[in-house]
Amino acid sequence: MAFDIEMIKKVYENMPDRVDKAREIVGRPLTLTEKILYNHLWDGKPTQAFGRGVDYVDFAPDRVACQDATAQMALLQFMHAGKAKVAVPTTVHCDHLIQAKVDAATDLARAKTQSNEVFDFLSSVSNKYGIGFWKPGAGIIHQVVLENYAFPGGMMIGTDSHTVNAGGLGMVAIGVGGADAVDVMSGMAWELKFPKLIGVKLTGKLSGWTAPKDVILKVAGILTVKGGTGAIVEYFGEGATSMSCTGKGTICNMGAEIGATTSTFGYDDSMSRYLRSTNRADVADAADKVASYLTGDPEVYANPEQYFDQVIEINLTELEPHLNGPFTPDLATPISKMKETAIKNNWPLQIQVGLIGSCTNSSYEDISRAASLARQVSAKNLKTKSQFTITPGSEVVRYTIERDGFIDTFEKIGATVFANACGPCIGMWDRDGAEKEERNTIVHSFNRNFSKRADGNPNTLAFVGSPELVTAMAIAGDLGFNPLTDTLINEDGEEVRLEAPTGDELPPRGFDVKDPGFQVPAEDGSGVQVVVSPTSERLQLLAPFDAWDGKNITGAKLLIKAFGKCTTDHISMAGPWLRFRGHLDNISNNMLIGAVNAFNQKTNSVKNQLTGTYDAVPAVARAYKAAGVPSIVVGDHNYGEGSSREHAAMEPRFLGVKAVLVKSFARIHETNLKKQGLLGLTFANEADYDKIQEDDTINFTDLTEFAPGKPLTLEFVHANGTKDIILANHTYNAGQIGWFVAGSALNLIAAGKA
Repeated sequence: MAFDIEMIKKVYENMPDRVDKAREIVGRPLTLTEKILYNHLWDGKPTQAFGRGVDYVDFAPDRVACQDATAQMALLQFMHAGKAKVAVPTTVHCDHLIQAKVDAATDLARAKTQSNEVFDFLSSVSNKYGIGFWKPGAGIIHQVVLENYAFPGGMMIGTDSHTVNAGGLGMVAIGVGGADAVDVMSGMAWELKFPKLIGVKLTGKLSGWTAPKDVILKVAGILTVKGGTGAIVEYFGEGATSMSCTGKGTICNMGAEIGATTSTFGYDDSMSRYLRSTNRADVADAADKVASYLTGDPEVYANPEQYFDQVIEINLTELEPHLNGPFTPDLATPISKMKETAIKNNWPLQIQVGLIGSCTNSSYEDISRAASLARQVSAKNLKTKSQFTITPGSEVVRYTIERDGFIDTFEKIGATVFANACGPCIGMWDRDGAEKEERNTIVHSFNRNFSKRADGNPNTLAFVGSPELVTAMAIAGDLGFNPLTDTLINEDGEEVRLEAPTGDELPPRGFDVKDPGFQVPAEDGSGVQVVVSPTSERLQLLAPFDAWDGKNITGAKLLIKAFGKCTTDHISMAGPWLRFRGHLDNISNNMLIGAVNAFNQKTNSVKNQLTGTYDAVPAVARAYKAAGVPSIVVGDHNYGEGSSREHAAMEPRFLGVKAVLVKSFARIHETNLKKQGLLGLTFANEADYDKIQEDDTINFTDLTEFAPGKPLTLEFVHANGTKDIILANHTYNAGQIGWFVAGSALNLIAAGKA
């Protein structure tokens, strides 16, 4: 039986009436996305049509999921809300704090020792507030959610940008910052600007070497890392229904890399098969009764241009396997073009490591197809030329693939099986030799490949591909190898060709597991004690941020003018810094240390205007804060791209930054800034970015008139006495301005005014 089955049945019970009413109000057939959104309005039955990309709307998500790195700060904030129990089903998953180094058993044991304090905190706070707790080793949040909690037509939010993975089971699942999660856990509405809609029509059928991963790699190449911003991507067509449920999850997962709010697919037989295979026949039976409401109306898919803001069509029969990268997930290269492209760009052709798994590609189908290639190594007398690692997505998958012999197959070709955790995908990889910062190539089936993302080495060129393509590339050890056309020389000196991968969508003998790693929360948590040591280096109770004093911000100093790409990895790095995710003061020492200073093209080197010397960004910010001097950050396009980590907003707030002024924001980061009481502003004229100088002092002239739709005016005073007046736009509505006035959204919740 499924978790929270009564809640799911209630969603389906409400859906026909609400969707029918929405269709009547909107006056046309509805997409799946619209059906789910209108069924989850905070006020219940729809009473008005909402403007895409215009109207802010209050929603009532069905559930919340948190991973251990972000859960610490989210739950520290929730403790301030004054609630006895979470208002909606919520789970915490311990997957980010396990560093990959040796093997699964060794690495998991080390993590339990090193992060015992954090795991104990998360376990106790979950137990106290009615939160389901998944222990270290249980698996990666998104795989565990897909296996246990996701359901067609549902809405969930999660404190990780790849929460969108649940779209593979027909959900609208959205990554958010911890403050948004706290709102929903506290029983409040969740606000989102009604998204635009991008339709992706999939024709034909995948075959041979082409995998679901290649669909999103192709889409990323079309839309780029910001092309999906403010939009939900809805996939449909014969190609969509011919694909496995977990394959759909892969596509939705990496939709985060195009900036999309989320992605989703309509309910079909593959979802029903997956639900029944994961012991949720009750959900499949309930979904079958409202199946027509769990997909877009037929008229929509017949004439998509009339109903979507943008339509993309991809013929899966003609789609070629892709490798995307390096350094950005939208640099798409068909495998047939990779050799010439690599040579042209002087990318190292020798592949040092191939890595498969992660929250993006760790399903039974993924592993079984990769194993079919691994078996060919001995059958064809080959030798694997690159190091090779596997990261299972959950203990259910790991146990099942071990039972079915896949782990033994991988180990026979020299592979290392890491723990059921994020590991190398998020920089939690203690890779031998990475500290030498040598230029090298790796290939992986993860979702992101920003500089330093996997191993901390800025000179590691990471390329993203499907697990089966990554496995073939690791066997060959050559970035220029095309398994569709090229041969390999085996140990006997013979030319052999790898046969196309094959595998089972679901385990023929069913999934199995001895201990999935779940802790059921106490029915009554009032007697559970949550202890945080005042001397802890890992955890720190939060103090409220100060409310706005009602005056214009004046005399602010430019902290940094960030040049080019500035993701949340640049603003608040992961990897070894994950250990401080529950300690705001300590983790603030990584604030913006990866951002490039536009004035000297260096990282972590900015001018302290109080001394005239250069120092680390956090050190300069602390100096300004100690002197009572506010500071401002300036950035480029798509600022805050990447992870949902709210630390990238909380750290600047904690260190005295008052505003972030950029050319454009990534959606989640902009919301995180607002929630923490910061001013997230955009240049009315992007060319004004070039007017900002290193020694600038900034004055707001009309902040006292802060209002929805009214730009703010900033005065940038240069060292020579001249000044530039710069107009800054914002997207704050009245409620969000209330967050700023109160000092943060949490301050309003704690005061009972939200």
